[in-house]
Amino acid sequence: MKLRKGDKVVVIAGKERGKTSTIVRVLPREDLVILDGLNLAKRHRRPSARNRKGQIIERAMPMHASNVMVVDPKTGKPTRVKIVRGKDGSRERFAVKSGQSIK
Repeated sequence: MKLRKGDKVVVIAGKERGKTSTIVRVLPREDLVILDGLNLAKRHRRPSARNRKGQIIERAMPMHASNVMVVDPKTGKPTRVKIVRGKDGSRERFAVKSGQSIK
């Protein structure tokens, strides 16, 4: 998976299409990402010994990785990512559109 925690991404499909956010968590085995403040769902929480009041909380739900694209650091538009190996064997991610490195 070419996405990492902290990447700035644009949602390209689904109800949140066109919105920009950062990745909070990556679930590589399931090919899912959790975005900050997007794809929210209401969850009902029961009262417990620690949490005296039952409440309804909004929680960011996972979204499939194919529905997001990394933002190009140069232009600010969505781009694909390519991985280039250096001579010392290190891997570096580059934006396909501008050729600029993604940190």
